[in-house]
Amino acid sequence: MSWHPLDTSITLIGILCAVACALPGTFLVLRKVSMMGDAISHAVLPGLALAFIVTASRASLPMFLGAVVAGVLTALFTGWIGQTGRVERGAAMGIVFTTLFAAGLLIMVQAADRVDLDPSCVLYGAIELAPLDVVATLPLGDTVLDVPRAILVLLGALIANLVLITLFFKELAVTSFDPGFSITAGFRPALIDCALMGLVALTAVAAFEVVGSILVIAMLIVPGATARLLTDRLSATLGWSVAVAATAAILGHLLAVFLPEVLGFPPTSTSGMMAVASGCLFLLALLVRKQVR
Repeated sequence: MSWHPLDTSITLIGILCAVACALPGTFLVLRKVSMMGDAISHAVLPGLALAFIVTASRASLPMFLGAVVAGVLTALFTGWIGQTGRVERGAAMGIVFTTLFAAGLLIMVQAADRVDLDPSCVLYGAIELAPLDVVATLPLGDTVLDVPRAILVLLGALIANLVLITLFFKELAVTSFDPGFSITAGFRPALIDCALMGLVALTAVAAFEVVGSILVIAMLIVPGATARLLTDRLSATLGWSVAVAATAAILGHLLAVFLPEVLGFPPTSTSGMMAVASGCLFLLALLVRKQVR
């Protein structure tokens, strides 16, 4: 099988998605709330479904706003249940995201005759089709370069993550490693925590339609966890997390394109293979760490 220009676009979209998720996901790993990314990526589904029912449209803005609201509410409900329900945070996450995800699936079933929402796309996304949704063109000499909508959306999410993490790096670092000290130092860890969860929600929503929940969860958690095996410095952890995410995206699409043909299997999901590649990189880092020790 030969390499097609569409494969380049798919790989670029995968890299943007992976890196955008890895940046806030690293702080989820450091705060020991990794599964909050799982909760938010699942809980955006009822927001998407309700936005469609209310507006009777699949326009990007209302769908985006509905999903963001659902993601932020997931974080808020999880914190509220953990504080008032006397349950640990992992259980609170499980209660909130399973309830919201199930509600979203029920809403999808009720609206199935009015919208072409495929439940499999919720899991795997449609990254292979993303390059076909072109919203802009860029002249390059004698040729014209088509720009897929997914690239613009994910690039916007990546830039927002870079800017906010750079501006509030000190606050995120202090509240992640020592919440008690951050209070005495004048920081407001609860506010910073809500802001981080909002950033995770925005990123998950931006990536959800393109790659589905599996790759969003994988890239929110695995690159940061892999980076923690390789270094103890926060700045280096972020750098390694970005590198692992980008490598997993590239390697995942290469495997999805060439491996099934070599083994005699039908084509496989690119986003699923990217998630598998990220897991393999984590295993490699784990083995290297053990050898070094």
